[in-house]
Formats: sequence, structure tokens, C-alpha cells
Amino acid sequence: MIVELTALHWIYVTFIVLIIGFMVMRRDTSIVCIVGIFLIAITATGSLSHSISSIFNSFSYAITELLSTILVISIIVAMSNTLTVTGINDVMISPFRKLIRNPTLAYWTIGILMMVISWFFWPSPAVALLGAVLLPVAIRAGLPALGVAMAMNLFGHGIALSGDFVIQAAPKLTSDAAGIPIQDVINASIPLVFIMGLVTTVTAFYFLRRDMKRGILTTSTSVSVDSPAEGSTDQSSLLSLAQKRFFAFLVPLLFAADVAAMSILDLAGGDATALIGGTSILILLLITLTSHKNKGLEKTTQYLIEGFQFGFKVFGPVIPIAAFFYLGDAGFGKIIGDFLPKASQGIVNDLGVSLANIVPLSKEVGAITLTTVGAITGLDGSGFSGISLAGSVASLFAVAIGKGAATLTALGQIAAIWVGGGTLVPWALIPAAAICNVDPFELARRNLLPVVIGLVVTTIAAMFLI
Repeated sequence: MIVELTALHWIYVTFIVLIIGFMVMRRDTSIVCIVGIFLIAITATGSLSHSISSIFNSFSYAITELLSTILVISIIVAMSNTLTVTGINDVMISPFRKLIRNPTLAYWTIGILMMVISWFFWPSPAVALLGAVLLPVAIRAGLPALGVAMAMNLFGHGIALSGDFVIQAAPKLTSDAAGIPIQDVINASIPLVFIMGLVTTVTAFYFLRRDMKRGILTTSTSVSVDSPAEGSTDQSSLLSLAQKRFFAFLVPLLFAADVAAMSILDLAGGDATALIGGTSILILLLITLTSHKNKGLEKTTQYLIEGFQFGFKVFGPVIPIAAFFYLGDAGFGKIIGDFLPKASQGIVNDLGVSLANIVPLSKEVGAITLTTVGAITGLDGSGFSGISLAGSVASLFAVAIGKGAATLTALGQIAAIWVGGGTLVPWALIPAAAICNVDPFELARRNLLPVVIGLVVTTIAAMFLI
């Protein structure tokens, strides 16, 4: 059933175009989203006071929907800080130093470790946990610092973050915007994430080895191979070696138990996030109280404050744009009220049906469009601030095509995070570039061709999966 498009639908479309335009120009979209929310509300209700209230209500709704995700990331960052300060991370990673005997083993060992750690700790904390410890070892084995940074970027900020299978922050945002279950997006993203990851990392390694053989890249003399790990100062007074070894064994064991519980108990979405978050809190408490003793109570609060600062800093730009895109689906009634036409299935669904009747779309056009939209949303260097747009556009195109909502949503999510999450946009590369003491612009240039090749191959694969 085709619903006649109203002014609400056209305002929504107009602001989608404006948001994309501002992202292309690398400008912030928060004000655009707030104006869009206000105009949609005042057009629907005709009430100035209700429309102003709707801005606040939309933010409140977005924060409520995202709160569990913000919380778990904040808690995990707080926990990872304790691992770094106490030196437990050094002990956890030390067995893998023996594997790093040559540049090839260094690249793949650091990359795979970064991917696994990033699934549980998120990439930014993982860079600090892993980079400073294994960088000197990799350089001794003959891998240039730029190669170490590439491995951490592509495996952590690329593969791990674009799938986000454990913490599930990314699929939460995109699935909500697309109006489909989070597990559908995760399932659809699995083949695409690994196709993208395999193509990109293998291509990057090929170019890296080629330039090393030509002498273009050599081990950096600017990085001290004896530099201590970040946070290693005065670690010996916090925990004994035996205690560090105990926690180094306990932490991965507890997270492995969580993964097993997710599989056995069929936990996903919020339930899986809660399990990971609760485990992280327990680990934080155990380590802090053991290491800081009398100051454990105060230090626990300090670590939590640092974690929450990180979490809200990351999601600060996400909340306004998520608030706008929640209006496209079920959020409209809860934020503004019952002001849509009676036959409406939501603004995005109405637009999708109308689009299908105006322009005959194919799955090929849908896949190319979602990769393009995803890449554009990543240009702000966040990777997360615009993925709600990718979910919303995926839903629109899926309705028009008649299938493929989950695959299109996953494709847009992958493109957005690979571009903006820390592999291409120079200012998003700073953590890895800083810890490896390399130029972020050079790192972005090195990542460009492998990531573009990966996106092309992944887009073609998605056409067959829709």
C-alpha cells in the first residue's frame, strides 16, 4: 500500500541530503540534525513548545537507546586502563613476543592479536594495550613502525570495529536505524567483514613487503626499541609478578567464558552486552582493589570517571544524528507523538515504497549506494557518528528492492567504519600513529589503496548475498 508522501517525508529526505552534503564538506552535522528534528516536529504538531520539547525528547530517546552501549564501552576502557597501569597487559601479551621472529610473523601476529583484543576492549584501548609492548619486538624482527601501525589499524579499527561482534555498538546503531533485529545485522555482516578484512590485509601486506624489498621502507630509527610500555612507570610496586600472571590468565579466561555463555545460552544484543559489561566491572574491581589496596576505593572511581569521559566523548557526536534518524522509524511516535498518516509504516518505509514505484532499483544499485553513503559518513573521522544514516538508507533501499535489508545495513556499516573508524581519515589514525611514532598522513596514504580494493570486492560480494 502506497502512502501519499507528506511534508514530513520531504523534510526528512531534504535533511538526509543536507547531512550527506555537510559530511562531504567535512563539517559537523549536529546543528543540521537539531534543526531537522525541530522542523519535523513543528510541521507535525504545529506547536512551538511541543517542537522545542521534541528536541530534548529526541536526545533523551537516543541516549536511552544507546545507554547500554555507551556504558559497556566506558567500563571496558576503565578496565583496560587498570591493565595498562598495573602492567598486566605486558604479561598477557608477552607469550606472543616469541612468535615475532621475522617481518611476516610480526605483521600477522600483531594484526590478529589486535583484532581479538579489539573485539573485547575496542580498538583505542587495544592500541595502548598492545602497541607499546610489541612495537619494539616487531622492529627488532625487521618490520618497520609503519607496518606495525598498518597492522593495528587494519585488523583493529577495520576488521574488529566494523563487525563489532562482541560489544555490538556498531550493529546496535545501524539495526535501530534500519528497524531490524541486531542479530540480523551481525549475521549478515560476518561474511562481508571477513571478505573485506582478508582482501584488505593481504593486499596491504603485499604492498608492504614489496616496498621493503625495494628499500623504500626500512625499520624506523626514530623509535627506540627499548622504550617502555605506556603506563609502565612504577608498576612493580602495584602487583607482584605472580599476581600479574594470575590476572593475565584470569582476564582472557573470564571473557572466553562469556563467549561460551553467549553461544550456549543464545545471548545477543543487550543481553550479550550486559554480560561483557558485568564481567568487565568485576575484573576492574578485582584488579584495582588488589593493586591499589587502601586507595582501591578512590582509584576505582577514578578509573570509571576516565572510562565515562572516553565513552561520552566518542558518542557525543553520535547522539544528535541518531536522534534525527530515530524519527524515521518507531522513534517518531515516542518522541513527537501519533502525528503520521494512519496508513503510514514509518517515514523511511513510506519513502522506500514510493521510491520502488518511481525508480526500478536493483540490488547492484543498492549495494553501490550503501557503500558510497557509508564511506561518506566516515569522512568526519568518527566512523560512528553517521552510521545511523547508513542504516536508514539501507532500510529505504531494501523496501524498494524488496529484500536485503540486513546485508545492505551491514555493508553501509562496514564502509563507514573502515573509512572513518581509523584506517583512512588521518585525524582518526592518531592513536596508532602516535604510539608507533609515524606520520598519520603517511599511514592513511599507505592504507588507501588496500581499503579501496577491499571495499570494491566487498560491494561486489554483497550483490550476490542480497
